[in-house]
Amino acid sequence: MMFNNDDVRRQDRLLDKSGAIELLYTGEYGVLSMVEHIDKEIGGYGIPLNYVWDGNDSIYFHCAPEGYKLDCLKKNPNVSFSIIDHTKVISHKFTTAYESIVVRGNIVMNLPEEERRKALILVLDKYSPADKEMGLKYIEKSFHRTNIIRLDIIEVSGKTKRIKE
Repeated sequence: MMFNNDDVRRQDRLLDKSGAIELLYTGEYGVLSMVEHIDKEIGGYGIPLNYVWDGNDSIYFHCAPEGYKLDCLKKNPNVSFSIIDHTKVISHKFTTAYESIVVRGNIVMNLPEEERRKALILVLDKYSPADKEMGLKYIEKSFHRTNIIRLDIIEVSGKTKRIKE
């Protein structure tokens, strides 16, 4: 995974690589942004998603086997994924504390069955570790109607704003 903060405008607010890795592991959700394709008009399309990082160079998302998001990604697999956490509005200072990362990469679809199962187990480990036995049964029951897509990470950058109250 390439970590690169060179293009972050506010160099005084950089989140270091270890902070970015922490956020990749612990973030609850992020916003996947892609190119929208409606008829002949092109715009942006962002959608909040749960995710799981594999600890290396990929992020997995689970979704339905079909839908608008997948249609957009088939036409253009280049995406960004933003994760924001540790937010707190500091009202009297008219600002917000936060940590955030932007992941840039490419979506890969039509993953082999073995990789999809492995990704679902990672999702289960992240979001439902206390219910793993029941979760494994649920994976088997709903596997035929669950899709997994993979974001292959090209670059990650991060920002933070820490505020002393």
